[in-house]
Amino acid sequence: MEYNSTRNKLIIAEYGRNVQKMIEYAISVEDREKRNQLAKGIIRVMGQINPHLRDVADFTHKLWDHLFIISDFKLDVDSPYPIPSAEILNVKPEKVPYSDKKFAFRHYGRNIELMIEKATAMEEGPAKERVVHLIANHLKKSYLTWNRDSVDDEVIVEHLKIMSKGQLKLSENFRLNSSYDILSKNKPAITKNKTNNNNNPIKRNNNNIKKNLNFSQNKRKEN
Repeated sequence: MEYNSTRNKLIIAEYGRNVQKMIEYAISVEDREKRNQLAKGIIRVMGQINPHLRDVADFTHKLWDHLFIISDFKLDVDSPYPIPSAEILNVKPEKVPYSDKKFAFRHYGRNIELMIEKATAMEEGPAKERVVHLIANHLKKSYLTWNRDSVDDEVIVEHLKIMSKGQLKLSENFRLNSSYDILSKNKPAITKNKTNNNNNPIKRNNNNIKKNLNFSQNKRKEN
């Protein structure tokens, strides 16, 4: 009896051991014409074993690449496609660049910082004032997401000042939404089968800020 521990390692397990044995046999054949015939026959078998690959672009090219990989690049046959080299399997992926931008307050997220930058660039007027009010209330909602007890409005005002580098200020008569109202609205409304995302006050307020920013920009273009 032959055990897996004594067999050669499967290079591409999806094709099974029999395909790998056929390729090993093809490598041992000295006649080149016969090797070419065997290679084509193996390609047909590989295509039948993995029909899902037919949905992959350039299906046959993929099979030929797998043929050479399984043979450990030892199979010398005439391929209708460029023969891959062993080096392609050892190529390290490119390093993913990460943003080194520092957040003033991570719990508010990057999107709110972008909104503050947009609001800072707006012309003074009722539209900008409305956007600043929405942003301030959004900051308080986000803050209460992590701190469920309460938050002093002066803390939110100070955070807005820091994040906007002192360029955004609230009107003297403006009052932020109460913590009680925010926390009660933050409770998710769950239907029988799914959660209604439209009832999420933070998401809804976020959308309102974006709409006001877009409206202000469009109005400025018209003028």
